This record gives sequence, structure tokens and C-alpha cells, in this order.
Amino acid sequence: MKKALRVYAQMLRLVRRLPKDSRPYYAKYARENFVNYRDFDASDSQALDELFHRAYNHSLWVLNKYSVDELAAQKLKEICFDG
Repeated sequence: MKKALRVYAQMLRLVRRLPKDSRPYYAKYARENFVNYRDFDASDSQALDELFHRAYNHSLWVLNKYSVDELAAQKLKEICFDG
């Protein structure tokens, strides 16, 4: 659970780097996705890792869409892939 909260917090930090008019949409999108997976089986570490990797990859896509440097997601990458 702690890792999921760290991923969520880092994603919200990345949302702040987006253009002001798109921030509410992506903040809400991130929250809805985390709420949808709150009942996920925490004992299935492989499935959780896949979710975290998808979160990271989707974040990169959004950053690229708005021409934000991918290095901004370095901390998220460390959390998602290293723990």
C-alpha cells in the first residue's frame, strides 16, 4: 500500500508540470485510476508491478504529449521499478 501511495503522490507532482488547463483532468484521471484499483489483491506482486509499470509508461506518454522532459519522471521510475 505504501508503494501505491508513493506512486500516486509522485504522479500528482508530475501533473503540476503540465499546462495549467490540463492539470485538473489528469489529476482527476490519476485519482480515479487509483480508486478503481484500491481493492486489488496486494499479495499478487507480479500484477502490482505490472500496474506500476503501466502507470509509469502512461505518465511518460502524457509528459511527451505536452513536451515535458521525461527526466521529470525519474523519481516515479525509481519508485515503480525499484520499490
